Amino acid sequence: MLEKCFGLVGGLGVGAAIHYYRELAKAHDERHLPMNLAMVHADMARMVRWAETGDAKSMGQYVSGLLSRLKAAGATFAALPAVTPHLCISELLAISPLPLVNLLEVANEAVRSSGFRRVALFGTRFTVDSAMFGALTAVEVVRPQPHEIDYIHKVYFQLASTGVGGAAERDGLTSLAETLIQRDSVDAIILAGTDLALIFDESNITFPHVDCARVHIAEILRGMVE
Repeated sequence: MLEKCFGLVGGLGVGAAIHYYRELAKAHDERHLPMNLAMVHADMARMVRWAETGDAKSMGQYVSGLLSRLKAAGATFAALPAVTPHLCISELLAISPLPLVNLLEVANEAVRSSGFRRVALFGTRFTVDSAMFGALTAVEVVRPQPHEIDYIHKVYFQLASTGVGGAAERDGLTSLAETLIQRDSVDAIILAGTDLALIFDESNITFPHVDCARVHIAEILRGMVE
């Protein structure tokens, strides 16, 4: 089997790229297949500045340049292993030199098929405030209170910036998830941030959820081996 070469845009939270790399490598090992992957490192500080100002055009042009480097390295398709950079997905799709596995489309389909009706998001402020950039079309998105959004953003940005998290962050977000479920009749929490994998996995997450990174990785894997 000649596997397609997957291009991974790293640097959008180092922990996010590590999580995708680790999970894809594990899946290939289980299938006794070599993994064909190229990776490039993005400037996270630059991306955050554009996200803060809503400059999707500059963000899209910058990411397109990174994708060109991946194509030159042999990649035949690619993905962004983080939600916030998808602020520029419309601009990027128009100029991308590679086919993309669009996390927003994959996540929307996963949420739609889950049967949940009311959801809340955990991720950066940009993701939460925009209801994942309007991608969740099949459910009602409940926004946490402003101070709760600030807390989610602070915890998430710490995880993305340092690649480190533990029980304190997990317990804080778990408590908030329980509050949203009880107070706002939320059916599930959408884990709309890859770096949440630093503190949550299937062994310790106690609330109903959809993990956007998990379903995105599964779709990428299908593109690599099928």
